[in-house]
Amino acid sequence: MVAAAAVIGFLGNEAVALLQIRKGREIGSAALVADGLHARTDGLTSLAVLVAALGSWLGYPIVDPIIGLLIGVAILFITKDAIVTMWYRLMDAIEPEYLADAERVVAEQGGVKQLRRLRMRWMGHRIYADLCIAVDPALSTAESHHIAEHLRHDLFHAVPYLAEAVVHVDPWSLEPQGHHELTYHHDPVPQPVGD
Repeated sequence: MVAAAAVIGFLGNEAVALLQIRKGREIGSAALVADGLHARTDGLTSLAVLVAALGSWLGYPIVDPIIGLLIGVAILFITKDAIVTMWYRLMDAIEPEYLADAERVVAEQGGVKQLRRLRMRWMGHRIYADLCIAVDPALSTAESHHIAEHLRHDLFHAVPYLAEAVVHVDPWSLEPQGHHELTYHHDPVPQPVGD
């Protein structure tokens, strides 16, 4: 009976875990992924109980407390990972690969002379981006806008979960504060990206 309950518990929990993890990744929900990992832990615990029961049945009762300790250690590690993931999400941290994807898109964009600022953050299940790019100052407003719109379009295709990308266009200048003399001293990070 214990073995049957352990196998059924594992299969049920693993099915729930797969569903929650897949859906959580699909919609960008760290909480749902963490819940799926919790269900997976419950399933693995059921299998561990099966091993402990088999050990006791075969005459090795020491297997039961050893399995209990291993389950406790595994739960601590999984809990730590879930807490770190949720803490990063609460603090608006963004995965480095999403930043790298956005930087790559900007680097490949024709007409962009410099990426001056890139900020990304999670808000719920969606990512919001704020960029400042520099373009040739001889371009018309319409031409500069065209570059920014192409950049936004490419970002929506390259960065998963991106809900909005605000692109500020600066006329390019050798001086970092060029064209921003009135507000440059208010910028907390005046250096361009990559400098």
